Amino acid sequence: MALQWLVLTVALLLDVLPCDGDGLRDRIVGGKDVSPHSRPYMAALLLDGVHECGGFLISDQWVMSAAHCFTADLKGTHTVLLGAHSLNNREDTQQEFGIAALYPHPRFSMSYDNDIVLLKLDRRVSWTPGIQSIRFQRGGEEVPEGTVCRVAGWGWVNNVGIKPENLQEVEVKVISHQLCSRRDYYGGRITSNMMCAGQQGKDSCQGDSGGPLVCNGVATGITSFGWTRCGKPKNPGVYTVISHYTQWIRKMMRL
Repeated sequence: MALQWLVLTVALLLDVLPCDGDGLRDRIVGGKDVSPHSRPYMAALLLDGVHECGGFLISDQWVMSAAHCFTADLKGTHTVLLGAHSLNNREDTQQEFGIAALYPHPRFSMSYDNDIVLLKLDRRVSWTPGIQSIRFQRGGEEVPEGTVCRVAGWGWVNNVGIKPENLQEVEVKVISHQLCSRRDYYGGRITSNMMCAGQQGKDSCQGDSGGPLVCNGVATGITSFGWTRCGKPKNPGVYTVISHYTQWIRKMMRL
């Protein structure tokens, strides 16, 4: 599994990238399959039945994801799949939904600042052990440097579109904003609305933008972007800081 990322220098329409010069990459770096349905908040965003991005359930009718997943002018039908472990096999636990309303952050930019979107499902979910919401961070202190967090998704196994059989997850460590903003990391590209996480040999790559960065059991970030060489210590994953959008989220969910 490799979480879906966009290279900063590549057009948004591509929505995929090779992780290194020779193209092929194994799975999410340092990751592994999770136990079936042990991440019941995970959502797969589909376009005409094909997996495009990840997301996560935050209430009985709302999913959170990354705004850049919806910037390309793609024709087709978007749906949200919940309760999935494998995307290759139909499971009794799965429920599929249409999107009744789409709310990207109004200040989302090509620099990936404010990379957050809310999806209102066309009906309420039926709660099951395999479909549950996750609590997201609404405020308080920033996640301390060195905190071990988790990222999950169904991303590409390599750059020709082969995907893993099951949901995968990797553990990453939070990197300080100061360090991630250094010139030899991402320089001025990292805004106050972003946080970085990764470590040598463990990282997310192409496959599942929009999935949650889960720290201490709480969705703290949204998978946003990364650099071409996944798993490199100076090119960690970059995530949208959810707690910066609490008021906007509440406003949208009242509509």
